[in-house]
Amino acid sequence: MIKKLELHWQIIICMVFGTVLGSYFNQINFTNNGLYTFIILLGDIFVRLLKMVIVPLIFTSIIIGISSIKDQSKIGRLGLKTFVYYMCTSLFAILIGLTLANVIQPGVGAVTIDQVGAFDTSKLSTSNSILDILKRMIPTNPIGALAKGDILGVIFFALFFGVMMNFSPSDSRSTIKNIIKSIYDIILKMTQVIIKCAPIGVLGLMTKTVSNTGLSIFKELGMYALTIGLGLSIHLFIVLPLIIFIFMRVNPIIHFKAIATAMVTAFSTSSSSATLPVTMKCVNENVKASNETTSFVLPMGATINMDGTALYECAGVLFIAQALGIQLDAGQQFIVVITALLASVGAAGIPSAGLVMLFIVTDAVGLKSDAVALWVGSMLAIDRPLDMFRTMVNITSDSVGAAVIAKSEGEKLY
Repeated sequence: MIKKLELHWQIIICMVFGTVLGSYFNQINFTNNGLYTFIILLGDIFVRLLKMVIVPLIFTSIIIGISSIKDQSKIGRLGLKTFVYYMCTSLFAILIGLTLANVIQPGVGAVTIDQVGAFDTSKLSTSNSILDILKRMIPTNPIGALAKGDILGVIFFALFFGVMMNFSPSDSRSTIKNIIKSIYDIILKMTQVIIKCAPIGVLGLMTKTVSNTGLSIFKELGMYALTIGLGLSIHLFIVLPLIIFIFMRVNPIIHFKAIATAMVTAFSTSSSSATLPVTMKCVNENVKASNETTSFVLPMGATINMDGTALYECAGVLFIAQALGIQLDAGQQFIVVITALLASVGAAGIPSAGLVMLFIVTDAVGLKSDAVALWVGSMLAIDRPLDMFRTMVNITSDSVGAAVIAKSEGEKLY
């Protein structure tokens, strides 16, 4: 019966079951309980499986994403405008998430550190200046960066590699790209299989979390969801409309009406890729952007633009740090911003990209412990509605970008 349910319903059911089991074990001496040990082992295995695919997935996806942008007939002015727009809106979204997490502080006072396992703060990434952080991004040994899971180094090398592929001879470029694409497809399949195991993983993680913290965790998760929802709302209803008005001198409501079908589709499917044909149709027929512009800008957006997800990652990492009683300094928060921004390039096509990216950013800033995995698992349990909302934000930003760029190219819209 449960196999016939959608994955998010399976996750919700297992979350409830894990909460019940966790509450039961919270009332008894569970440390020597064999059933408890087995259940939490399931959660630990799920987290390890996710971490196993992070480095190869982000490495190959960024290379494929960057190398796919190369189009000799269109690259240049149009490509530069598109890339700058997507990077700027993603940065705006990240800063919104960072600001709200620092102001609201949804994770402060969640639980004491000894309730979920001590965290060694010496493992946190530290630096004396922004220049030190930028220097850390360039690995002296790319293979070593891959082996150690040095996320910033991996991202930089993948970006550099992908860009340089575009300038290599066509024969060798095609061969290398096919090899990397094949590896990417295999890793993607592995990720899809692992994500299908999410209900069992959530069962184990929720059981362990609730058995240690009690039901008070849901208060903090509620504050976290409220923070994310507020941030996404600000980006969707304030930032993007301002961009529409400033650059196109058009009432934002006109644009929202034009892409309403795409927004609803994105919200219901939680998939930017699945919504892409609908988005292109809306922007072509309702916004009146040319097919040349939309066929370049929107697929590129589906590859590198993740405003909603980037916002979610930044706020999520700060929430986890606060829940563990850790205050990230300005340098560490800068690492969060840079990692989320760079990881968004090429990561949009990854299933459950938000979950994978969350581990990428926590690893980059040095948040590595069992306690981090527990909070990520708990956040996954309530992720479905947030995923729907951030996907809608992602495709709305894509459509605004297409309209702004079409306008800058002299096209008459609406």
